[in-house]
Amino acid sequence: MTETERLIAMLKSLLKKRGFTYRLIGKELGLSEQTVKRMFSKEVFTLGRLVRLASLLGMSLAELTDQASHATPSIRSLTVAQEKDLVAEPTLLLVAVCVLNNWLPAEITGNYKLTKAECVKHLLKLDRLSLITLLPGDRVRLNVARDFEWLPNGPIQHFFRKKEKDDFLTSNFAEPGENLYFIFGLLTPPAKLRLQVQLKKLRDEFAELHRESMSAPFDQRSSACLMVAQRKWEPKRFADMRRK
Repeated sequence: MTETERLIAMLKSLLKKRGFTYRLIGKELGLSEQTVKRMFSKEVFTLGRLVRLASLLGMSLAELTDQASHATPSIRSLTVAQEKDLVAEPTLLLVAVCVLNNWLPAEITGNYKLTKAECVKHLLKLDRLSLITLLPGDRVRLNVARDFEWLPNGPIQHFFRKKEKDDFLTSNFAEPGENLYFIFGLLTPPAKLRLQVQLKKLRDEFAELHRESMSAPFDQRSSACLMVAQRKWEPKRFADMRRK
C-alpha cells in the first residue's frame, strides 16, 4: 500500500466513523454526491479538497497524514523465531520497543548508550524482521497493525515474565498516576465471562490511548505500563489447609 493509498484509507475510515456520508461531504464541499463518490473511488483529490476534508474531522492535513502513516500495516504478530531473535539481543529488543512507541532514532541515542551507527544497525535488523521500513534519512515507518501483539506465551512474554515482572512489582505504587489493585472473590461462570469482556475493553482502551499519544511531542510523553491478569487461584497457604 502506497502512502497515498494509506492516506485515503485513513480519510475514508475517519469520515465513516464520524457519520459523514457522501451526500454530507458533497454538501460541505459544494459538490454533488456522485462527484464525491467518483473522487473516492478513483482516489483523485486536489490538495485543497484534502485540506477541507481534514478540517471536517477537526484535523490539519499534517495530522491526518501522520495518523495514516501509523495506522495501516498488516503485521499482527511475529513468528517464534523472530521473537527469539529479539530476545537474544537485549539492545535490539530495546530499539524495537522504542520504535514501536514512536521514538525517533535521535531520541533513542539521546536517551540510551547507543551511537548513531549502532542504532542504525539495529534498525536495519528490524527492517529485515519486517517490523519497520527504514526510509532515507534514517526515518522509520512502522509495519505493524494497530492490533499488533507479541505472541501469547511466546519468547517476548516469557522474557518479561521471568526477568522483568518482579522488577515491575517491587514498587509500592504510591507515586502520582500509579495504581495497584489486588482483588479476590468468588464469581459465577457468567460473572467471569463479563469480567473477561471488561478486561479486554480496558486493554483495547489502553492501546487506543497509546496510539493517540504517539502524535504528541516526545517530551510530553512518558512510559505507562499496565499489567492485567485474571485466573482461578488460591494462595498456597490457604490451599495447604484444605481438607483432602
